[in-house]
Amino acid sequence: DLILMDIMMPKMDGLEATRIIKANTKTKHIPIIALTSYAMKGDREKTIEAGCDGYIAKPIDIKEVLKTIETYLTVKQVSV
Repeated sequence: DLILMDIMMPKMDGLEATRIIKANTKTKHIPIIALTSYAMKGDREKTIEAGCDGYIAKPIDIKEVLKTIETYLTVKQVSV
């Protein structure tokens, strides 16, 4: 129903993984929220350009994470 994507991963970064997921017609509808320590100017824009639907910078605020997840899952339920 939803993917929490770490951007800095070994072998393939989360941006490339997001591009692959969003390019596939079977998975492109799945919301992807970036969870990342990249919090410099322009980093949010890079994740959105790669196809992420949301962005949360680390260190995370658990309330923010839960609220964001709830928002995307609620949107999905309404559109189904």
